[in-house]
Amino acid sequence: MSALRQQMNEAMVLRGFAERTKETYLACVSALAKHYRRSPDTLDTAAIQAYLLHLITERKLTYASVNQAVCAIRFLFVVVLGQRDAAFDIPMAKVPKRLPQILTREEVTRLLSNARDIRARTLLTTTYAAGLRLSEVCTLQVGDIESSPERMYIKVRQGKGGKDRYTLLSPRLLETLRVYWQACRPKGWLFPNRAGNGPIDHSTVQRSYQAAREAWH
Repeated sequence: MSALRQQMNEAMVLRGFAERTKETYLACVSALAKHYRRSPDTLDTAAIQAYLLHLITERKLTYASVNQAVCAIRFLFVVVLGQRDAAFDIPMAKVPKRLPQILTREEVTRLLSNARDIRARTLLTTTYAAGLRLSEVCTLQVGDIESSPERMYIKVRQGKGGKDRYTLLSPRLLETLRVYWQACRPKGWLFPNRAGNGPIDHSTVQRSYQAAREAWH
């Protein structure tokens, strides 16, 4: 599996896949190999379809998770292994459409006031004030904050579609970030992990959010 994993990773790098997409695809293919205890390139279509059925009926995975597995397996067989003419027809599951939950201004204020520490509060404040996605706020760097009066923006690296973009930095958010910087003195990553050697993990942010929600409910 290691040689095939390397081959698949290189194929994704050449096509400019986002880091998180690469991790997801590799994890999906690794799970397939672990399920059958065989290298995925030895499996046929029937085995793949049986595995996807297993994910739906036994593992009870969401349609979105199964779709990710389908995309990863398709990429492996069609792109990496070059089986373009293989009879590999697995329909994509439809993801149920749900309206996103939008907090009111009062609810956001209560959420932020119940954050467990200054890092969590500043991170959540930045997310809401600048309209950032989870992956975007996690990978912010100190140098991405442009605070000169004539500019006032935040550089967002590798946003949706792997594209960089800019978003406005409000004076109020800038003041919040300055207080946070004075207290925590981050270097490199604006919100580093506890070890200080990389960006904060997505799951850490999600736990901070849930803890703040539970605190005021």
